[in-house]
Amino acid sequence: MKRKPYWEMTAKELAAATRQFDEPFAADASRPLTEAERRRWQRAKKKRGRPRTGLGVRRISVSMEQGLLRQVTALAKKRHISRSQLLAEAVTSVLVREAKREPER
Repeated sequence: MKRKPYWEMTAKELAAATRQFDEPFAADASRPLTEAERRRWQRAKKKRGRPRTGLGVRRISVSMEQGLLRQVTALAKKRHISRSQLLAEAVTSVLVREAKREPER
């Protein structure tokens, strides 16, 4: 039989349903997790965060002249991307250009 939701219980029913939580050591009546419960717990504990791309992300500090930073910010807003993404694209294009310049060995 399915139990009535707490918000639909009378005060007497609610007191009976939650009596176990009045005990000082309710955890003593617990049992070890099953393997399936342990997997669910591990999944629930994981931080969601951003999806990993490439080798992952490392935050760095970069100094930039304020006027140039304003231009970078404006262009990023215009393109609807973050400054980080714009700077990553810029660095990638420079690396590709340099790789084309280097003579093959």
